[in-house]
Amino acid sequence: MKARALVAWNVRRIRVGRGIPQEQLAYDAGIDRSYMGRIEQQKENPTIDLLERIAETLEVHLSEFFVQPTRGATAPKTLPKGRKPKRPHRKTK
Repeated sequence: MKARALVAWNVRRIRVGRGIPQEQLAYDAGIDRSYMGRIEQQKENPTIDLLERIAETLEVHLSEFFVQPTRGATAPKTLPKGRKPKRPHRKTK
């Protein structure tokens, strides 16, 4: 896996694993949400300084962004859209 793809995979894996919306991570790291999205889509080549800020925000060591996924690992799923979790529909009488 190429370095940019590896970073994108791991940033998303860690963020989704912790239940942090992309918008919140970007805000906390002091970067634009759309730029954060482009990092996760492998469309941007972030600097080491920016990766360090993202790692600090996620409270992980920078090296976590370069961990190879295990063979057969599936891509991290996206979080549900919106700011609030969906509520189950209530049955009306």
